[in-house]
Amino acid sequence: MTETANIQTRHVRVAVIGAGLSGVAAGIALKNDGIEDFVIIERAGDVGGVWRDNTYPGVACDIPSHLYSFSHTPNPDWGHTFAPGEQIHDYIKGVAANHDLGDQLEFGEELLEARWDEDRQRWSISTTNLELTAEVLVDGAGPLTEPQAPNIPGLESFEGTIFHSARWNHDHDMIGERVAVLGTGASSIQFVPEIQPRVGHLTVFQRTPGWVLPRFDRRTAAFERTLRRLCPSTNRIQRLAQFLVRDRLHHRMIRRDRPARMLLERQARLHLRRQVRDPHLRAKLTPNFEVGCKRILLSNKWYPALTQPNVDVVAAGVTEIRGRTVIASDTTEREVDTIILGTGFEVLPPPISARIIGRDERTLADVWDAALDHYRAVEVAHFPNYFRLAGVGCALGHGSMLAQIESQVAYLRDALRMMKQRGLASVEVTQQAQNAYMDYARAKLSSTVWAVGGCTSWYQDGHGGLTAMWPGTMGEYELLMAQFETDDHLLTRHPATDQPLAATCAQD
Repeated sequence: MTETANIQTRHVRVAVIGAGLSGVAAGIALKNDGIEDFVIIERAGDVGGVWRDNTYPGVACDIPSHLYSFSHTPNPDWGHTFAPGEQIHDYIKGVAANHDLGDQLEFGEELLEARWDEDRQRWSISTTNLELTAEVLVDGAGPLTEPQAPNIPGLESFEGTIFHSARWNHDHDMIGERVAVLGTGASSIQFVPEIQPRVGHLTVFQRTPGWVLPRFDRRTAAFERTLRRLCPSTNRIQRLAQFLVRDRLHHRMIRRDRPARMLLERQARLHLRRQVRDPHLRAKLTPNFEVGCKRILLSNKWYPALTQPNVDVVAAGVTEIRGRTVIASDTTEREVDTIILGTGFEVLPPPISARIIGRDERTLADVWDAALDHYRAVEVAHFPNYFRLAGVGCALGHGSMLAQIESQVAYLRDALRMMKQRGLASVEVTQQAQNAYMDYARAKLSSTVWAVGGCTSWYQDGHGGLTAMWPGTMGEYELLMAQFETDDHLLTRHPATDQPLAATCAQD
């Protein structure tokens, strides 16, 4: 355990890592079940997670606003059909405040280590200024927390200004500068159109183009917002409609129905052809894999920005940087003043996995070195009383992560209730149950477009698997997570209780 001066010591029933959407959802659920003895540790100074950290120009969600909301706390005042990042951050802050999470939030506390204590049947946790013990550890750190910097020779010694899109440098004025953007993913397609009119020249380095569809976004009218405030059921109806569209039509087109995907690809090609007249540039921007294999991008501004006179697209990745010169794999060289990294995040495995230590003194990173196996995306064998939210195994590609989080929180609540009712000290998914689940998930994933669509993406782990993804719909995941399966777990009783167990007890 890390030794730090003036450490506070505290015991709680539940410790939650992170105050993003997952941490806030967990906190609300615990309060609703009458559990006040918990803490949410957050390394930053505010709630919000990815929506707090990502402040780049044009940041917005690519899931419809009402679906990207908690079902128990709809927001009638969304200003757009696809909410901008600042409004989502305000929504998360408002939800946390309205559910009185302030007393449980500990800001400026980065997790340094969480270690399972088998003798005491609890987690020992070290943060920046706290030492905690907790019966249950809930990992809500999320997959989009650590920006990923590419391994490019000379990057660290670049003589100009460099920053990642998730750590936007708002103090840096790019007016008239020569700017290079590395990456053409979901962040880049939002900020590039915003900075293009201000910079002197913009070079976009693209390793692989993505499929782009129109973004059917609009400002919501005042009467719509008034109606939703006066008639809350309209919020639920809107959310359900968006849920069904994403969960049924979209799911079929992208994952199971090849003819439907061809229609979607046709729409994407038409969108490209309408907005990019230059056949040479259009060829650079046309993917060579099936639509849906990578994350589908939504934008009405991306293609027009790339056609402007002060922009050029280099269809090659960057291999080296010398001084202020950026060199691509096709030998293209550009002198630039600023480099913006739109290179995504460290997702698989998540960096925090090196700080979670389970049985046998093995970190989660050690366990996942061979394969990123899990149980229903929420538990991992050999890590008792450990529940993960919005992590490996539940991503949908084009559905709402909030729906997945709510399903996982329902599972967590059921587990905690069962533990209390039966006087259990710990629950731990068995290796057999985890293996069976992974066999099921891999079989389902093998036929999806993510596996057979002809691309590589962050959906795939370093072992070639699709462990980040959930193969079904949001509704199917909700059903899967509706009940904690005691038969799939080792159950360890508190020594002081005489209550019998209905499932296998862990053996010393």
